[in-house]
Amino acid sequence: MTTELMWFRRDLRTHDLPALVAAADADRLACVFVLDPHLLDHERVSPARKRYLRQALVDLDNRLGDLGGQLLVVLGDPRHVVPAVAKDLEADTVHVTADHTPFAVARDEAVERALADDGRTLERHQGVSIAPPGSVRTGSDSVYKVFTPFHRTWTQRDHGEPLAPPAALPKAPDGVGRIDTVAPTEAAQLDVEGPDEAWPDGGEGPTRDRLDDWLDGPVDDYDDRRDVLGVPGTSRLSPDLHMGCLSAREAWTRLDRRNPGQDTYATELAWRDFYLHVMAEWPDTARGAFREEYRDLPWHDDDDAFEAWAEGQTGFPIVDAAMRQLSAMGWMHNRARMIVASFLCKDLLVDWRRGEAHFMANLVDGDTCSNNGGWQWAAGTGTDAQQFIRIFNPTTQGKRFDPDGVYVRRWVPELADLPNNRIHEPWTLSEEDQEALGVVIGEDYPAPIVDHSEARQRAMDWWSQAT
Repeated sequence: MTTELMWFRRDLRTHDLPALVAAADADRLACVFVLDPHLLDHERVSPARKRYLRQALVDLDNRLGDLGGQLLVVLGDPRHVVPAVAKDLEADTVHVTADHTPFAVARDEAVERALADDGRTLERHQGVSIAPPGSVRTGSDSVYKVFTPFHRTWTQRDHGEPLAPPAALPKAPDGVGRIDTVAPTEAAQLDVEGPDEAWPDGGEGPTRDRLDDWLDGPVDDYDDRRDVLGVPGTSRLSPDLHMGCLSAREAWTRLDRRNPGQDTYATELAWRDFYLHVMAEWPDTARGAFREEYRDLPWHDDDDAFEAWAEGQTGFPIVDAAMRQLSAMGWMHNRARMIVASFLCKDLLVDWRRGEAHFMANLVDGDTCSNNGGWQWAAGTGTDAQQFIRIFNPTTQGKRFDPDGVYVRRWVPELADLPNNRIHEPWTLSEEDQEALGVVIGEDYPAPIVDHSEARQRAMDWWSQAT
C-alpha cells in the first residue's frame, strides 16, 4: 500500500494540477502547505498578500474536502518540515509543482537530499508556467534571450490541454492526526488586516469566477483599454496566476486568439513564461543585471529621493498616484509600473534593485521572475534591446494614458479639483489659481523633486560615462 504526500506551494488549486493528479494514484494521500517564517517576514510580504494567502488556503482546504481530502497547514522551514512529515506518515513520495526561482530551487534540492537520506523521493511536476522552462529553444538549441523570437516559437508549440481535478482523493494516512498543524482559518501568522483597498478574495473559487467574467467580454477590448489607467481594462488576474489559484495553461487554452484583444492578452501570458524561462536559465539575474556589463553601474544612493518615490510624494501626479495605489491595494496597473520604474531608475538614477524589492514587499502578485524582468526592462539592464535610452516623461505619460485625470484624482485626492489641462502638471498653475483651487504647490502638494528635462540629460550623460 503506497502512501504519498502532496506539498502545495504556488499551486493553490485543484484544476489543471499535474502534481495532484499524480498524487491521487496513491493508496493513501496527505496534502500539506508549509508556512515558511522566512516568507512571512513583514519586510518581504505585504499584508495584502498575507490576506490573499489566508483566503486561498481556506478555499483550497474546502475544495480538497469536497474531494475527500484535507489540507494540513504546518508552520516551519520546509527543509525540515517536509522530510519530517513524510517520515511520520511513512510517505514514499512527495509530489510538488516545480518552481524555478533560485530560492525555490535551493529549497527543493535541500528537501530532496533530506528525503533521499531516508529512502524517499521528491517528484517534480510542471504547472507554474505554460511551457516548461528550457523547452522553448532556438535553432541552435539554446534558450532564447529575446522575447519576439521566443514568442514566435512558444506560440507554435502544443501546450496541451488542462487537466480535470481528480474525481476523488485517497484516504489520508492514519498518522495525520499526529502532525502538529495550524488550521488555515486560525493561522495567526496570516491573521492580519488587509490594506485600505483590499484585493478581491483569494482562492480558486473566486479566481475562476474572475476568469469567467474576464473572458465574458472585457478581454475583447484589452487591446484598446489595457494602457488606460483610469478604467478597469486589465484582467487583474496576476495575483491569481502568481499564487497558482489559476492555471496559466487553462487561461491560455480558453482564449480565442483570432480576437485582437484576446490575442494581445495571450501575449502577456507569453511574457510571463519568458521571464520565468530567463531566470531558470540564468539564475544570477535574480540579484544582478542580465547583461553582465551592467552589473556594476554606479547608481545613486539617494535615500530621500527613494523615500519620496515610495511614499508617492515626488510632485509628479501620475507617479504619485501609482505609488499610492500600490500602498493602498498591494497592486498597481502595469502601465503605471513602467512609469514609476522609469522614473526611479532614469530620473532619480536609483538602483533598480531597490525598486524591485519595494514592489516585492508590497505587491499581492509579487512574482520574482516577472517583477525582476519588468524592472530590468525599465532599467535597461535586461533582455530588451533598447537598453537605457528609453526614458519615460512622466507628464507626457500621464496626459496620454490618463487624459481626463481619472486615475490621478482617485489616488491623489488633493488634486481632484484641478482642470484636465493642469492635473498632470500642477506646478504650471499661477499662484492665484493655486490659491483658488486650494492646491498650493510646496504646501498642499509637493513641487517636483526633479526637473524631468534636466534629469533626462543627466541620465544620458551618466549612462555614457558609466558604460
